[in-house]
Amino acid sequence: MNGPLSVATIVVALVLAAWFLLRAALNKAPGRAELIATAVLGVLVAVLVVVAVIGLFDGSRPSETATFAGYLITTIAFAPVALYLAKMEPTRWGNLILGVACLVLPVLVLRLQQIASVTGA
Repeated sequence: MNGPLSVATIVVALVLAAWFLLRAALNKAPGRAELIATAVLGVLVAVLVVVAVIGLFDGSRPSETATFAGYLITTIAFAPVALYLAKMEPTRWGNLILGVACLVLPVLVLRLQQIASVTGA
């Protein structure tokens, strides 16, 4: 679970969060570029989750498998839900939704890393 994919996901999410929050502060609605960037982040998160699920089958399961699965579901669903809500809110608040979502995603990824590092063996 630890690795370059996690770091890339965290960095991309934080950069996008700064961009979205700046645009919200400038009273700008999310444009096509922001929505595409969020979709790309969602794909990156999906790849991370698939790698984590594959890691469950290598024999080193986390001690809290149910909690880990819950975080996986939340993590993979977070970007698409934020994208949907931002499309529903075509004002500056749409960028604020995207910015907050991009701030929460690194926390979810770090929490997944913490849970994955504690094995039940």
